[in-house]
Amino acid sequence: MAILAGLVLGVGRRASAAGKTARARAELAALAAALESYQRTYGDYPRTDDAASLLQSLIGRRGLAGTAISGRAILELAPFATAGATDPFNSPAAELIDPWGRPYVYVYKVPAGGWMNSGFILYSPGPDGKDAPALLPGGYADPTPRENADNLHANR
Repeated sequence: MAILAGLVLGVGRRASAAGKTARARAELAALAAALESYQRTYGDYPRTDDAASLLQSLIGRRGLAGTAISGRAILELAPFATAGATDPFNSPAAELIDPWGRPYVYVYKVPAGGWMNSGFILYSPGPDGKDAPALLPGGYADPTPRENADNLHANR
């Protein structure tokens, strides 16, 4: 019985881990689509490296220059989990979190100057939550550190 229970628990854990990974990939795809819609609407992607500012941009509360606006929400929040506030529309501190409870990482043209990447960087730190966020010259994510091995990227 103990062997059978151990096998069932192991399979259950692997299935749960695979489900979280699949959910993170789906959420990253939805966020990338929302960012493309934002770019079509406002002419550029949100310029920030702050998870709360990203969410405020996608729900129509933050413009390109970081100013407060009252625009149309580009992202449907229902499928996403948030942290930092119960109502993201009334709290600028709310962040979108991945299935492991950590904020998604987004960077676009921050720091200003020298950004050669034509797109944005958007990813989840993955199951281990470790992340070496250094950018390569030009605004590209650095995949070489061991901490980044299980990061899930939206645009790769």
